[in-house]
Order: sequence, then C-alpha cells, then structure tokens
Amino acid sequence: MNKFKQTLRFLISLIAALGLTWVVREPSFSQAQIYVLFLLCFSIGLWLTEAIPPFAVGLFIIAYLAFTLGSELFTKTPQDVQIYLNTFSSSVVWLMMGGFFLASAMTKTRLDADLIRITMKVCGSDPKRVLFGLMMVTMVFSMLISNTATTAMVIAALMPLLVKLGKQSPVAKGLVLGIPIAATTGGMGTIIGSPPNALAVGALVHAGQTLDFITWMYYGLPIALSLTWLSWWVLVKRFMTKTEPLSVDESASAGAAITPEFRAKRLTVAAILSVTLALWLTSPIHHLGAAAVSAIPLVFLPMSRILKGEDIRAIGWDTLILVAGGLALGTALKQTGLLDLYAGRLASLQVPNIVFYLILAYATMLFSNVMSHTATSTVLIPLGMAILPGNSIEVCMIIGLSASTALFLPVSTPPNAIAYSTGLIEQKDLRPGGLLMGLLGPALIIFWVLLISAMRG
Repeated sequence: MNKFKQTLRFLISLIAALGLTWVVREPSFSQAQIYVLFLLCFSIGLWLTEAIPPFAVGLFIIAYLAFTLGSELFTKTPQDVQIYLNTFSSSVVWLMMGGFFLASAMTKTRLDADLIRITMKVCGSDPKRVLFGLMMVTMVFSMLISNTATTAMVIAALMPLLVKLGKQSPVAKGLVLGIPIAATTGGMGTIIGSPPNALAVGALVHAGQTLDFITWMYYGLPIALSLTWLSWWVLVKRFMTKTEPLSVDESASAGAAITPEFRAKRLTVAAILSVTLALWLTSPIHHLGAAAVSAIPLVFLPMSRILKGEDIRAIGWDTLILVAGGLALGTALKQTGLLDLYAGRLASLQVPNIVFYLILAYATMLFSNVMSHTATSTVLIPLGMAILPGNSIEVCMIIGLSASTALFLPVSTPPNAIAYSTGLIEQKDLRPGGLLMGLLGPALIIFWVLLISAMRG
C-alpha cells in the first residue's frame, strides 16, 4: 500500500509538472528554459508529496540537468554542464561536511552526553531552571551539529526522568517541547547550524559576495537567543506555574568507564573542536574561509583514528546531496534566465522592499512547515536575490533564518517528529510554540537583519 501511494504521488507530481509547464511556458522560451521550468515544478511536487526521498530529488536534479542541457539528443545548443555537476565540490558542502565530522566525533567520545549531565547538575531541581539550562545547551549544540542529532541525544538523556514524571505531567510536556524548539532556533546561530544557512551563503558566494562565520553570527545568534528565551518563557507560563522540585540525578547515565586511551581521544576531539571554532570565529583577522577551516576536522579526525570508515559512512550524506542538488537547481534557474524574467516582473510591481521581505519570510515559514526547509530555501533564495539584487545579503539572511521558524506540525521538522514520537505530547501541544515561532519569528528576523545591515552601512 505504501509503495502504491508513493507511485501514485510520483505520477501526480509528474502530471502536474507537465501541466504547469505547458500552461506557464511562453512562445519566447528556449528549450533550456522549458526544461528547467519543468524541473522546478516537478522537484517542488516531489518535495511536497515526498514520493521519493528528498536527497533522491537532489540527485535527480543534477542528472536531469546534465542530460537535458548537456546532450545534443535533448537540445540543439548543448551547454557546459560542469557548473551543475561541480556543486558537489561547493565550499558550502565542504563546510557542512566539517560540521558533520565534528558532530560524529563528539558523539563517539561522549563529549555531548557529558555536557548534558553537567548542565543537569548545575541547574539543580527547579523545573524552570532545568528547562532553561537544557534549552540553552540544546541551542548551543545545534549551532555545531545537526539539530536532529541534538534533539535525539538530549531526549535520550532525559528519558529516565520523563518516564518517571509520566505522560500526564505538565513538566514532562514542557521539557519535551522545549528541546525541539531550542534545537531549531540554535540552527540559526551559525552557517553550519542548518542547511538553509549554508544554501544562503552558497548563493552569496555564487553572486560574488562573501559572508564569514562571525558575520553570520551577528545576524543569527541574537535571534536564536531571543526566540529561545521567549519560547522558554511561554513554556514556563503554560506548563510550570505550580511544580515540585525534580530529582534529576537519574536523567543521564554516566556511560562506560573512561580508559586512558579513550580520555586521550576526548582531549584530541576537544582540541580539534577548539581550534576549528577559534578559526571560524576569527576569520575576519586571518581571512581564511569557513570552508577552508573545515579541512581541520576533515583531515585530523580520521588521521588520529577517532573517526573510522564506518563513522564516515554514517554522516549525513543525504543532506549533503540535497544541498548540492538545491545549488544546482538555483544555478540552472539563473543560467537560463528564468529567474531574472520572473523576478523582473515581480520587481515591476513597485512596492516597498519591506513588502517583499515580509512575503519571502512568511512564505518560507509556511512552505517549510509542509516540505523540506532546504527545498524551500532552494527555490526562494535565488528568486528573492533576483527580485532585490541590491539587497542580496538581507534576502539570503531573511529566507535562511525564516526557514528555521517552521515548528507547527510534527512533520514540520525532524526535531518535532522526535519529540512527538516519545508519546508524551499530542499534536495540539505543538501549536503554542509553533504559532510563536511562525508568527513572531519572521517579523523579528526582518527587523534584526535590517537593523544590522543599517548599522554595518
């Protein structure tokens, strides 16, 4: 039955894409423009229906562009398709890969679990402080490693305590709901925190502009902190007005004994993480790109035998493939002139820039609630840059950050799905946080991005 549904969704996406292409295309369109228009419609349909995995759509995009635009069998004027194939070697992909290597090494050496344990001890037994501490730690972790992995790690560490509290406990609900919110807001804080962030930086690089690691943090970190604090305040008011002290000593186990060899590996990972972060944060001084700094974990973690073959195979290759496919689609829309054509028509509406910012931000939030936020950013970032070519940084920051405000449904983001799978919350419990993030988040992002841009001149 599942295979039948997936096949049906695939066929519906294909037929809808063919129909839309036939209706939207114009007599002046070239073969390449028609091919890319169909690809855009078909990719959006596949991402919306999830007929095939999102990363498979990324592979399809690259293969489709290589065959249709690069072969005389499909077009009279073949292009050099290396520009689409080379997205796998994009600096954005390498930057994200460095983040995945660090995440894998931290998990393998249990540095992440130790930090959770320390946080629980520092917070004491007050549920409000425990929630605040866990949300802050989750937010920080999500700036460096996958928000999905962070959510899974923190909730796993909390499960003994959550089981003890029980499904009817409002404190348990508050704790479970706080983790995915903090994991998602934390992804706003750095370039490697979320795939849409990397896509935004990649689009800027392609346009001849640079945005270093620390500059992104000027934009993203204050928003992440603000939304995390506001979400904590809402959860406290909703679930923790009258609570008893918690017994948190059972929330995380100490794990296996640490041998001298294991301790040496932990110190090595800590040193590599520290050096990488220091170089990322000081890039305005030494002018090394964030992708170049990623070579440190990529090279030294395998060389020191901390990461082995099975660890490398287990990192998020599907996300990297999806990002590469998204970059290829954006490049194709630009190269064929489709983007400039439709962006020019939208720009001719003669409305203030703030209206476009609002439309792009809230459209990103809405689409990201029902489809991949990476896929949403793939489509909207190039469009926004074409509509407002003189404000590329603002457009990329607003769309990239707004993609992390989609938290209304269990399927809106993997952290939500993980929290929902615990059985401790219902779908309706996600609505307050989802509404807070979805309504306030994009507006706050627009305000802060424009303020920072004005201050930077």
